[in-house]
Amino acid sequence: MYYNIPYKTKQFLFVLIKLSIVVGALFFIYSRLTENQQMRLGDFLAFLKENNSFSAKNIIFLIILTIFNWFFEILKWKTLVKTFKNISFIEALEQSLGGLTASLITPNRIGDYGAKAVYYSKPHRKRIVLLNLAGNMSQMAITTFFGIVGLVIFINRYQIEVDYYKLARFAVIIILVSTFAFFSIKQEKFGIKGFSINRVIEFIKNMPLKVHLYNLVLALIRYLIFSFQFYYLLTIFGVEVQYLKAMVVITSMYLLASIIPSITIFDVVIKGSVAVFLFGFVQVNELTVLSIITLMWLLNFAIPSVFGSYFVLNFKLPNTDE
Repeated sequence: MYYNIPYKTKQFLFVLIKLSIVVGALFFIYSRLTENQQMRLGDFLAFLKENNSFSAKNIIFLIILTIFNWFFEILKWKTLVKTFKNISFIEALEQSLGGLTASLITPNRIGDYGAKAVYYSKPHRKRIVLLNLAGNMSQMAITTFFGIVGLVIFINRYQIEVDYYKLARFAVIIILVSTFAFFSIKQEKFGIKGFSINRVIEFIKNMPLKVHLYNLVLALIRYLIFSFQFYYLLTIFGVEVQYLKAMVVITSMYLLASIIPSITIFDVVIKGSVAVFLFGFVQVNELTVLSIITLMWLLNFAIPSVFGSYFVLNFKLPNTDE
């Protein structure tokens, strides 16, 4: 049916889709700031004004950290795509920020996969989805590794009571799910992002080891940057806590927030709730924690997605012969 639509109608629909993505993303940012039940916008702005810690030096440094965070994410994407096609840093920038903008209005940021895929001709789109999955898996691997270390230290340090009965039930559920997944893999009925597990594993194994290592290193650098940015915001708000002590809580927070299923619109709420609970053990008040979570979201998601809106509006479908 698509091919039977007149050319001008196709162009109109294409522009309408791009406008819908941009308007949806901007509306999401606006609603996130004005309709946050955890912390009202007025309270947030009043707290920032009352704290009076944001000098020009601090603002510039925070922006620099954000730029480096996205610089290494863009470099990671450029490296992954290079496995089959060379793209410039500007092209990787456009695809990364455009994908971010599209992902804001989709569950679990799945829109990022589709947005990056449409930058390429149809024969390459499945490969792009798998490359994007590989990039996200590397980031999750780093988050999980440091998160587990941090969480173990956190539990031992603050003597958190663990309900071993519930833990045992959870372990049984994990074993049952793993068993089901194993037999599903054998029958190739279970998949990730529309691909069978076997195909995903085969694709990952066929990627050069050098690419995997470089991918992990860039993911590690990104993790160190945005976790330090969180710590730096703590110091700006006058929280006196040692770096290593703070990192135990920060790494635990990112792990717990990442494993809780959510759609994008509730992501900040979940991170805020987890952060308030964990930082309560180091006597950081709720308003400070929620303000930092909001600022981290603004710096690393909202503001970059505004720039990504420009790329979405100027997007053109690739030539079929590319």
